[in-house]
Amino acid sequence: MNAIIEQAMQRAQVAAGTAAETAPVPASPAIEPAAEPGPLSVRLLRADAADRARWDMFVQACPEATFFHRAGWQRVIEEAFGHRTWFFLAERDGQIEGVLPLAQIKSRLFGHSLIALPFCVYGGVAALTGTARAALDAEALQLAASLNAGHLEYRNVAPAHPDDPAWLGKDLYVTFRKEIGADDEANMNAIPRKQRAMVRKGIKLGLTGEVDQDVERFFTAYANSVHRLGTPVFSKKYFRLLKEEFRDDCEVRIIVQGEGAEKRLVAGVLSFFFREEVLPYYGGGMPVARDVAGNDFMYWNLMQASAAKGCRIFDFGRSKRGTGAFDFKKNWGFTAQPLPYEYRLVASQDLPDVNPLNPKYQLFIKLWQKLPLPLANALGPHIVKDLG
Repeated sequence: MNAIIEQAMQRAQVAAGTAAETAPVPASPAIEPAAEPGPLSVRLLRADAADRARWDMFVQACPEATFFHRAGWQRVIEEAFGHRTWFFLAERDGQIEGVLPLAQIKSRLFGHSLIALPFCVYGGVAALTGTARAALDAEALQLAASLNAGHLEYRNVAPAHPDDPAWLGKDLYVTFRKEIGADDEANMNAIPRKQRAMVRKGIKLGLTGEVDQDVERFFTAYANSVHRLGTPVFSKKYFRLLKEEFRDDCEVRIIVQGEGAEKRLVAGVLSFFFREEVLPYYGGGMPVARDVAGNDFMYWNLMQASAAKGCRIFDFGRSKRGTGAFDFKKNWGFTAQPLPYEYRLVASQDLPDVNPLNPKYQLFIKLWQKLPLPLANALGPHIVKDLG
């Protein structure tokens, strides 16, 4: 009996093994090939808040982008100066790959140009891919040709077309950028000795900084300063728009001396904040500023407050070689970094030369300095809007 049971169990085991060998193997899930990326398209920025928010999110994340690529510049330039703008974006599969803000300046006095971006020190294409850059370049060139502009101008931080002879440049502008830390003493000690003495002079004379929510006091200091330099003033409306559009990313800092009824305005600076950078952009001082080291203290006060907010780059901004502003910034221990602006001639035969160092503007500067301040403030905005 036991022998019969053992034989039956052996036959069952053999049958089970044969069934396992011949059973069909379950099929693996099918692996679908990755979808091919869609085509790149270029279009204009729309007016709706959602599209503008997408643009600004891209600018915030794109390494090549600057504060001057933000969508808000479109409204500021159109409403403050009346210039036409084209803010192009390149996108693929619903994702932005590049942006290019452009504005046109068409003036009998100063020529016809398409610029990325006028009234801004940085600009040009900000892109993540070479395909997007090329597409935005092509759109800009086509637009410049259709407008019959004299030239197309990119205000690059880094060369965009270093090996293309069609894009011209000139060695005129530099920028000054430097790292700052959270330690006030370390930041102070990084300032060269003579300049540091000027800052300490302002501190000793009781200068203090205040933040305004309007541009009234700032405009008074700024307008006084540029008039002494013989430069036409921007309109107060322009500064109001900057503060309104960029809100907390646009600060108006005022330097005063004294308290209460004895308080007097010394200087003012309007600055931008972007990522971990602070960019003092427009500044000026009353005549008393020279006597009390007002401008020196102002930039130190801004640096100190910005470092406390977490800023780690102080961007002193653009200056022309051979100017007092260039020397002032250099005296702070900042190293001049060339700005490789690029120009593509379209209808013009020559590069533009609209800057105060041009000898043909020297007589104009001297005459402007002699104008009464109220008259200069009234006339200035009509001139400066076309300087870009």
